[in-house]
Amino acid sequence: MNGIRKIERALISVSDKTGIVEFAKDLRGLGVKIISTGGTARDLRSAGIEVTDVSEITGFPEMMDGRVKTLHPKIHGAFLALRDKDSHVASMKEHGIDAIDLVVVNLYPFEETIANEDVTLEDAIENIDIGGPAMIRSASKNWRDVAVVTDPALYTEIISEMKENAGAVSSSTRQRLAVLAYTRTASYDLAISSYLASQLPDEDLSRLEELNPLRNHFFTLEDVDDENDLSGDLSIELAKVTDLRYGENPHQLAALYRLGAGGGLTDAEQLLGKEMSYNNYLDSDAAWSLVNDFSERAVAIIKHTNPSGVGVGDTNLDAYRRALSTDPISAFGGIVAFNKRVDQSVAESVIEVFTEVIIAPEYDEAAIEVFASKRNLRVIRINRPSDAQGLVLRQIDGGFLAQTEDHDTVTNDTLNIVTKRKPTESELRAMMMAWKVCKHVKSNAIVLADEFQTIGVGAGQMNRVDSVRIAATRAERFSLDPSRAALASDAFFPFRDNVDEAAALGVKAIIQPGGSLRDEESIAAADEHGIAMAFTGTRHFRH
Repeated sequence: MNGIRKIERALISVSDKTGIVEFAKDLRGLGVKIISTGGTARDLRSAGIEVTDVSEITGFPEMMDGRVKTLHPKIHGAFLALRDKDSHVASMKEHGIDAIDLVVVNLYPFEETIANEDVTLEDAIENIDIGGPAMIRSASKNWRDVAVVTDPALYTEIISEMKENAGAVSSSTRQRLAVLAYTRTASYDLAISSYLASQLPDEDLSRLEELNPLRNHFFTLEDVDDENDLSGDLSIELAKVTDLRYGENPHQLAALYRLGAGGGLTDAEQLLGKEMSYNNYLDSDAAWSLVNDFSERAVAIIKHTNPSGVGVGDTNLDAYRRALSTDPISAFGGIVAFNKRVDQSVAESVIEVFTEVIIAPEYDEAAIEVFASKRNLRVIRINRPSDAQGLVLRQIDGGFLAQTEDHDTVTNDTLNIVTKRKPTESELRAMMMAWKVCKHVKSNAIVLADEFQTIGVGAGQMNRVDSVRIAATRAERFSLDPSRAALASDAFFPFRDNVDEAAALGVKAIIQPGGSLRDEESIAAADEHGIAMAFTGTRHFRH
């Protein structure tokens, strides 16, 4: 192999000690001398591994609560010296610097620290690593001579290559490791920059952006919360969580990545079942987003990212039965999401229908025992909600589309009742139920709902009348009475035919955005049929 270099001395200084003892033992078995710092050195010695302290190399003790320990010419000179340059070799000899060929460093857990909602600014600052990034950058600059390892997942690969090559690592491997190392320090610095920016008052934050000549954002996506933040470039921090078996189809590769501090599904705990798939994550995200739009106890059943049914109730069992009754056929093989703790009684009902994933914030122990009786049922607990992302990104060929999140809501007070007949209190509640669900249905979207549940969902049609008819078919199939339901549309009615179709079903209340040139025709049609109709002024397209 071209540019092969034997590893003779390694410096190990890690915060995440996963696998480090085994890795160090393998290095020693290959004859590598190990230099280390602080807690890492203690752990290695406790495992019987011979270690030289950094302080023995530098002639200085670790000081200032460990803030200063590796920032010394005998360390950085050992990384940066070009082995094939005579003047560098002479400087090393003159100053007693011995080359270091392998640097194993991972950083203080800054991202994990700030993910704790109770973190103080002082705690965050103490978890900003200085020596670690400095060593990574120095060693990576000299990748032609030095290998840099920043992730425990790489240990096995490095040892395998060294064993195959009498303790040496190739130039191509060292260059690849340098790329990964610089990516890690860039991600780390971005997390620090974003966090410190989030601690600034608004006026200082605005000034900070004005001073940035490249108009690059200092923020990750969770800090973006209005359209003004689309004025510049975006920096996105992604960290790989895990590979997935495959993508939407078996011939596609797939993986899960964490955005910024993560949370939500990326940090969820899987309590039971086989591993999550790409499609499971998409559907679970849709289900979790929907139930979290409800403050009351709610259950959503999702199939192919659309709700097949949604219910609310005083108990989980009531809410689940209502959600299931909308379309029990589509619920087969679906995702079920709860926004409150799951209890045994509803668990016993859920397992009567084949279900792919259960997702909730909490579970009773008895509920877990019930779910465990279904071997492959995936049970997911959301340990903490994600930070509000602020922006939604969609990839297109050659780039990304970005938009702010759809957080607009309506209340009874903000509705514009445009018909002669005003809705009853029960109809108003049904309108609100239908409108909340409609936001989560692919366009063109029509939702029929009473005040407790959906009774028909028409999703993803090329024309809105077909969506009305599909929603009606769902309602009729299970003998649910549309006359007690409100009809919600995610966008305005371009023609009165949608109102006429709804009237033919017996619908007595309609909620829609309004804004069509033919709004007056739709209003007149509603008045003819004795339908109460409200305009929200807000559209909820979902493509």
